[in-house]
Amino acid sequence: MIEVSLLPGDRLALDGTGAVPAGVRAVGPRASSDAVVSRTDAGWRAVLPLRVSRWGRTELALPSGDYRLELDLTGSSAPELAPLRRTVGESVAVEIRGGELIVGPPLTDVDGTAAGQAALERAYAEGTGDLENAVFFESFYGRNASCNPRAIDEEIARVAPTVTRYWSVVDRSVEVPTGGVAVVEGSPEWWRARGAARLLVVNDWLRRRFVRRPGQHVLQTWHGTPLKRLALDRPGFDPRRVLAVLRESRRWDVLLAQNPYAARILSTAYAFRRRPVWVEGYPRNDVLLTGDRAAIRRGLGVAEQERVILYAPTWRDDRDQMVDFLDLQALARDAEATVLVRGHSRTLLPGSDASGHRVIDVTGYPDISALLLAADALITDYSSVMFDFTATGKPVYFFVPDLEHYRGRLRGFYFDLAERAPGPVAMTQEDLTAALADPAVPERFADRYESWSARFNARDDGHAAERVVARLLDQGMIARD
Repeated sequence: MIEVSLLPGDRLALDGTGAVPAGVRAVGPRASSDAVVSRTDAGWRAVLPLRVSRWGRTELALPSGDYRLELDLTGSSAPELAPLRRTVGESVAVEIRGGELIVGPPLTDVDGTAAGQAALERAYAEGTGDLENAVFFESFYGRNASCNPRAIDEEIARVAPTVTRYWSVVDRSVEVPTGGVAVVEGSPEWWRARGAARLLVVNDWLRRRFVRRPGQHVLQTWHGTPLKRLALDRPGFDPRRVLAVLRESRRWDVLLAQNPYAARILSTAYAFRRRPVWVEGYPRNDVLLTGDRAAIRRGLGVAEQERVILYAPTWRDDRDQMVDFLDLQALARDAEATVLVRGHSRTLLPGSDASGHRVIDVTGYPDISALLLAADALITDYSSVMFDFTATGKPVYFFVPDLEHYRGRLRGFYFDLAERAPGPVAMTQEDLTAALADPAVPERFADRYESWSARFNARDDGHAAERVVARLLDQGMIARD
């Protein structure tokens, strides 16, 4: 029997007798950790860090999830793991159950219960007190700290450094910008910050109960110019969806749009009428003109001269995980490139990292905008990333083997993609590979690309965050002092 305990500094100790393992490892769908194994008088001890560094970035807690504990015991079977009741550390909560390591956010045993959350929610809803000169940021439901909220955060830090910047995160594995204050969703600090911040900046639905305090504002940045139909425009009439959409959009004070086309679509799809829509370009795209491409590629372990293709499909309403239409290793081989694979944020938790020669899964990478800068070309399907990438002027390819199913049964489109796409549209991997190898593609699609960029990227000039933050300051939603 292997005894397990949690040590200070978020380290898991495994103490066993008998043969000393050559290695002990925790393997999860998006991260892994290797233990340091040593002999002891009683047998051996493996100390497993529960904080890891990915992409050469900050060391953070392991993402929440179930981890397989692997013991390398040549010629002998691994002894049974003793159970460990849920124990809360500095940045994680851990449990050993059924031989698996279960990692979660560091909520107390009381706060993590339904009753505990109900009590915190009541306190939030009934709260009073002055608002702070603070912003509460949330991106993709706290799964990362990215997109338009991150770019706005960085600009606020530059021009109004006295503003407190809270970041809603699902757990302590989420890296927040320098100077930002991470608050774990559901914790007392999270509920307090949400109620005390003068401004909330979000890029998706607020979800949990929201009670607006006097003087509190919500900026909804959204997260992409839409090709696929959204909200009230989705096929089929669902009264519950209509009610949910109307309830949600009434929480927003201002809606941010990348371009006039998106402003019109989002205003209609969310019944966001008679309130301001700011058409300022997308702050998240500023980095495409101002970022350090070489540094990003170094962090990814990609040589500067290497051809890099980013594959970023959207999610599907009828599956949890990323689509598996492409043979990624074959794509890397045939295109003579490194393939970065970026699943949609909705596939982050249920999915697992892809692997293979010259294939790097970057679904867990903090911010897709940096990946757009690092890539030489983009392959996507119906994702709004197409509208961002064209701000770079680099080639984009569309791989859409399920086009009729997606357009006809899942979502539907606002315009005909095949007719207007600024790059080749392929239904098979063979056609996609041929398009990637065709040097004439940029010239053949030059007119479409120019027309597309003029329509969708006119305000993506590297200064969108400056304009948005200037308006927030001008309207008193935050203050410099």
